[in-house]
Amino acid sequence: MVRKYVFFVGLIVSLFFASCSEYQKVLKSPNPELKYTKSIEYYEDGEYLKAMPLFEELLPLYKGTEKGQKLFFYYAYANYHIDDLFQAAYMFRSYASTYSLSEYAQEALFMSAYCNYLDAPGPTLDQTPTKLALEELQIFVNTYPKSELVDSANTLVDILNSKLEAKEYLNAQQYFKIRKYQSAIVALNNMITKYPDTKYLEEIKLTILKSYYYLASNSVVSKKKQRFDEGIEAYYDFIDNFADGNSIEEAKLVYAKLIREQERFLAEKRSKDEL
Repeated sequence: MVRKYVFFVGLIVSLFFASCSEYQKVLKSPNPELKYTKSIEYYEDGEYLKAMPLFEELLPLYKGTEKGQKLFFYYAYANYHIDDLFQAAYMFRSYASTYSLSEYAQEALFMSAYCNYLDAPGPTLDQTPTKLALEELQIFVNTYPKSELVDSANTLVDILNSKLEAKEYLNAQQYFKIRKYQSAIVALNNMITKYPDTKYLEEIKLTILKSYYYLASNSVVSKKKQRFDEGIEAYYDFIDNFADGNSIEEAKLVYAKLIREQERFLAEKRSKDEL
C-alpha cells in the first residue's frame, strides 16, 4: 500500500515537472506558430496564466491578421477569467473599437461594460467606476439596440442606478448626522427631485422634518417663526404620504416637539412685545 502511494506521488511530481519543462520550452521557442497553437490550447484548457505571456508576446507579431484578432479576443477574456477586471474592460473596449465589424464586436462591447459593472464598488465608496459602467452600457444599447443582450444591459443599468441612489442618500444623511441641517434639507429635497420614486422616500421626508425641528430650535430669533412653520408644513407633507408608514409615530413625536417649541417661542415673543 505504501509503495503504491509513493509511486503515485512520484508520478504526480514527475508529471508536474514535465509539464513545467514543456511550458518553458514553449516560452523559449523561436517558433511563433508553435506558441500560437499552444497559447490557444492553454486558454481553451482554462490555463489562463500560462496563455497570457504567450498572448502578450504574439499580439504585436500577428497584428492585423485573423489570428491576431483571435488572440486579442482571447487575451481580453483571459484577463476577465483571472479577475483583472480593469485590464479586461480596457481590452474588450479596444477590441470592439479595433474590430468593429467583427462578429464578436458586440460581445466585446458588452463585456467591457460588464467588467466595469463587476468592478463597481459598494455605495459607501467612490462611484466613478459605477458611472463609467453606466456610460458604457448606454453606448452598448445605443450601438446595438436590437441585441439579445439589451435586456441584460438594462438590468445592469437599474442595479448601478440603485448604487448611485444609495450613495446620494447616504451623503444627504451625512449632513444630518454632522448637524448641518440646512444642507441636509437641500440635499434631501434635491434627491426627491432626482429620484421621485426612490425607495428611501419615507426616511428622506422624516429626516427633512427632523432637520427643520433642529434648525428651528437652534435658529436666531428672526428666523425661528419661518422655520417652525416650515417644520409643521414638512410634518403635513409626511403624513400626506406616509400616514400608515413605519415612521409615523416618530414623526408625531417630532411634530409635538415642534408645536411645544413654537408655542414657547410665541409666548416669549408676546411677553417681550407687551414690555
